[in-house]
Amino acid sequence: MRQLATLVLTAMFIHVAQAQTPAPPAAGSQPAPGATPARPTPPTRAVDGPGAPPFTKIGSGNAPLVEGDFVIGPEYSPAPELTVKDGVPVGTVMQFTMESKDSKFYPGIARDVFGTPDPKNPKSLVVETHPKEYQRTITVYVPAQYKQGKSAPLIVTHDGPKLGEPDPTLPRILDNLIAQKRVPPLVAVMIQNGGGDAQGSERGLEYDTMSGKFAEFIEAEVLPAVEKNAKVKLSRKGKDRAVMGCSSGAAAAFTMAWNHPEWYQRVISYSGTYVNQQWPFNPATPGGAWEYHNGIIAASPVKPIRIWMHVGDRDLYNPNVMRDDMHDWVVANHRFAAALKAKGYHHQYVFALDSPHCDRRVREQTLPAALEFVWKDE
Repeated sequence: MRQLATLVLTAMFIHVAQAQTPAPPAAGSQPAPGATPARPTPPTRAVDGPGAPPFTKIGSGNAPLVEGDFVIGPEYSPAPELTVKDGVPVGTVMQFTMESKDSKFYPGIARDVFGTPDPKNPKSLVVETHPKEYQRTITVYVPAQYKQGKSAPLIVTHDGPKLGEPDPTLPRILDNLIAQKRVPPLVAVMIQNGGGDAQGSERGLEYDTMSGKFAEFIEAEVLPAVEKNAKVKLSRKGKDRAVMGCSSGAAAAFTMAWNHPEWYQRVISYSGTYVNQQWPFNPATPGGAWEYHNGIIAASPVKPIRIWMHVGDRDLYNPNVMRDDMHDWVVANHRFAAALKAKGYHHQYVFALDSPHCDRRVREQTLPAALEFVWKDE
């Protein structure tokens, strides 16, 4: 019987409740003072819509383990690797917590009300913040095949679970993939965010900032704590490390690899927030993660990054008060994939039909293939 301690990234995917998504406000209307603006209902974007690459349609299941642009859906089913199989060695999972007061990088912030557009800069929000401490849960999966004292490859995942919230998805997948030798014996480090969302929140500060700071925080504070508490030794080589997330967590994953390819060279991106959500405003990257596909990737030397990426046809669309034409997740991911392709990056891009933001059905079908794809070396 699988250990109850198998706890994983319950919170990795930020779900949008479609049936309860409010309609967009009437033209000229404003949200109540202090209220978070209502998110417009995302329209369904066509597979051959503006900026879309010439996708290859997959009848069912996943795209093959090759580079390219693929369409999957509209029906989904959990991958067989989510099933516990007799005779497959079972890894162990443990959790520990980290206190913000002990962090030299992120002592904690929060906002009480959503920001308002900066009248001097339509690309930025004015947000009032205040200090706020938090507790961060770190969940660690160690495969049964781990050899004590040996350096293990690893995958870091964002939006990791809270303390005591089980979800066996990633450990079960890794148990099966490792046993089948489709990926190496990976240690998985699932990191809970610091709270909140978007501009002015701790999560937004960690995930949407276009710098290497979050990767540096993980390297300096999280991974040493993982080695101590889980009694493992982790590889420091970029080729031995992957990073994964959804929404802003996906943008954070790519930003970690982009700024520190010596630490991370394999990326899995679900519904990536490659839009203008950086805060505080930085004139060097005025469009936040939108700048990746607006020129940064094209103007930079190719880095040793391999990426699997996805977006849904009903992914997010302009969910804030800025109306800056840099908040369409589908357009952003189309542009992002095109920029990667133009520079010759090893990547696969999957467009999911009948699928909202961070669709768990898509994750449960595609994650084994995504893991296997990024661990290929070509």
